[in-house]
Amino acid sequence: MDLMERFSTPDKARENLEATIWPDGPVCPHCQSREAYRLTPKATSKRPGRKGLLKCKDCRKQFTVTVGTIFEDSHIPLHKWLIAVHLLCASKKGISSHQLHRMLGMTYKSAWFMTHRIRYAMKQPPLLEKMRGTVEVDETYVGPKERGIGHGVPLVSKKTAVVSLVQRGGKVRSFHVERVTLNNIGPILKEHIHQGAHLNTDDSSIYKNMKPWFPFHKTVVHTKREYVRKEPKRTISTNTVEGFFSLVKRGVYGTYHHWSKAHLHRYLAEFDFRYNHRDVEDGARAIATIQQVEGKRLTYKPLTKGA
Repeated sequence: MDLMERFSTPDKARENLEATIWPDGPVCPHCQSREAYRLTPKATSKRPGRKGLLKCKDCRKQFTVTVGTIFEDSHIPLHKWLIAVHLLCASKKGISSHQLHRMLGMTYKSAWFMTHRIRYAMKQPPLLEKMRGTVEVDETYVGPKERGIGHGVPLVSKKTAVVSLVQRGGKVRSFHVERVTLNNIGPILKEHIHQGAHLNTDDSSIYKNMKPWFPFHKTVVHTKREYVRKEPKRTISTNTVEGFFSLVKRGVYGTYHHWSKAHLHRYLAEFDFRYNHRDVEDGARAIATIQQVEGKRLTYKPLTKGA
């Protein structure tokens, strides 16, 4: 109810968005200047004027708070955008585009495009630091059940492989890979995990050659029903990353039902974001999303190309 009151009109939503993105005053998206002033129509003007319009004193270009963000050139009222951001951040297993289209009174196509742009904003910024401490790595498969004709005909699998890296007590990073092989996973681990980290995996054969890269690599032998092993000052397990996978799969099968390979990376960004902000309230999670919308613009044509 507090959300509905604060975002009850596009004007209130714009004020809230400006306060979130520009806490220290307007910033020109064209030249990054902080010298800007608001444009208001003259009293004698017959045109109502564009609300929230500003003009940069340095580059002389006009802009609003939505320029250069996921909200740019959208015909959807801004208050519906912010409510959708909050709902997507507050729903532990996600919220479908069909549900948003019913709740917010828009077409399914608009709701689908909207949710993908919000997921694009949730994408983690360029990673500057490698994961340290204890890092758990595991892979899973998402998608429809394997089906086959039988009588010796092999099963046809449409499942998609996902690899996740979880820093115990910290954040997660998930990746879509075509096949779970050392050649595909190895470069991801070397790029994102510090060599001195304590790497925990299961006993899959693809991790057997990790010792030269990660000397503190330990495994739990799932084939022998070993899931946790206590060592001096260390607990060896992959339970944290498997707990994250349980959230992902509940979202797939309970909310979205299907993820296409073309958009899988954006769905993974959504679940990574919620997990990485699990210790804050829903409102703070929504604000964190809004603070990442700048410099991220996703148009419909490249979104659907090849999908």
